[in-house]
Amino acid sequence: MYLLLIEDNRDLARNMFDYFEPRGHTMDLAGDGVSGLHLAASNPYDAIILDLMLPGMDGLTLCRRLREGGQQTPVLMLTARDSLDDKIAGLEAGADDYVVKPFMLREVEARLNALVRRSKALGATRTLQIGDLSYDPGTLKVERGNRSIELPPIPLRILDLLMRSSPRVLSRDTLERGIWGDSPPDSDALRAHLHILRNAIDKQSDKPLIKTHRGIGYQISDA
Repeated sequence: MYLLLIEDNRDLARNMFDYFEPRGHTMDLAGDGVSGLHLAASNPYDAIILDLMLPGMDGLTLCRRLREGGQQTPVLMLTARDSLDDKIAGLEAGADDYVVKPFMLREVEARLNALVRRSKALGATRTLQIGDLSYDPGTLKVERGNRSIELPPIPLRILDLLMRSSPRVLSRDTLERGIWGDSPPDSDALRAHLHILRNAIDKQSDKPLIKTHRGIGYQISDA
């Protein structure tokens, strides 16, 4: 899983990194609400682990802003408050689940796995559409206009990441981590696969959908 941890307690964050990363998960950390909101809106995380009490912006406000912006990434909220009202407040703000501190990291991992499985099952049934380009994650069918497009696995993964994040711009690093984790093959690999994707999607069309923002990243948009 590609996870974002938004937590200001450095000792707890270190413990979570020590637990999750050896198990093959990739994690980013934000130590305050504002940084967490920026990272959550900019990267294709599988799930977000969100502390309720944060400097800058509390977890409830952050979660609410994500949902108001259309962000559907699963959110697991961490809280030291175990009253029913506090739990309901978290769920009403848009959290998918919660654990009460102190907690066992095995339970956190199990809850995250369940959230990600459910999210991917729901996402697999929704056809993504941008302009006249459509992509069905369930069947892996790609069409532009009346033209069916066959893509190799990595260009297809890039298309999936870009379409799920549209209209946001994804950085080169974000795309590489979404495809290869922390071990991209070489500096030209992403460029080569993007070239294949562009030729397949845009070459026969009057309006390019895949856009390069030099020094920033890549985007797919009909604007």
